[in-house]
Amino acid sequence: MILNELIKSKRILITGATGNIGSEVINQLISNQINKNIEIIAGVRNVEKAKSQFKEWNNKIQFEYFDFEEKSTFNIFKKNINCVFLLRPPHISDVNVFKVLIEVFQENSVQEIIFLSVQGAEKSELIPHNKIERKIKKSKIDYIFIRPSYFMQNLTTELVNDIKTKKEIILPAGKAKFNWIDVKNIAEVAAKLIYNFDDYRNREIEITGYENKDFQEVATLISEKIGKKVEYRNVNPLKFFLIKRKQKMPIMKIIVMVLLHFLPRFQKEPEISDNYKQITAKRPTSLVEFIEREKQKFIY
Repeated sequence: MILNELIKSKRILITGATGNIGSEVINQLISNQINKNIEIIAGVRNVEKAKSQFKEWNNKIQFEYFDFEEKSTFNIFKKNINCVFLLRPPHISDVNVFKVLIEVFQENSVQEIIFLSVQGAEKSELIPHNKIERKIKKSKIDYIFIRPSYFMQNLTTELVNDIKTKKEIILPAGKAKFNWIDVKNIAEVAAKLIYNFDDYRNREIEITGYENKDFQEVATLISEKIGKKVEYRNVNPLKFFLIKRKQKMPIMKIIVMVLLHFLPRFQKEPEISDNYKQITAKRPTSLVEFIEREKQKFIY
């Protein structure tokens, strides 16, 4: 029994632990913890801030200083970490950062990677997620790629300032349809996959909601829920670039946003997957449910 427990023990580092996805993954891991042999390590740039954010669970989380852009912090992987929940911070588009990091994984004891990719990553070599996926596969480390569709939370983070101050959603997305998924649903799946890694080893799993809607439809839904008019303004990529630079958004982040919103105009409507329901035995959050839950964030 002791030997069996040792074999099953897992030390998992959660990157981006204080962000939207990372914090939800930690919440799910702790609130639904069924495997007591999993140790959760939060990789963060500000340890004290992270401890404050997770103060109710400080006794269940280890906090370690980690920064994707500071190679010296990669020494954390010498501390018997055998599993990593890996995501790409929005401001990092240089995949060489991940090349170096994956080499560090190989040199140390990392045996499992759960990488938060995006839906359709395998079809587009232009996006960073595609290149990172290929580097992970080349490393021969066992992996699971979670490929979620478009985050509902983009409405309450990247796009919310324009909604509140300009009463607009401003994007180069045209009439492209996006599939919408709640970050909380993604985190539920991630926790299940971490706990049951062997059942999904070396698989790519798309996680989607049940709705494909364009941004005009979403602007209408927000307007109805908050009782104030929100418009969708479609702009070309150059105009979008200039608007966001004026708002002091980093150049590489703007480029990633253009790729994320402009390329779907030339692609097929997103496929809808039932993987969330199969993994969690629940239905994903609907857009109306999400907007109702978060509507105070849209009010201007």
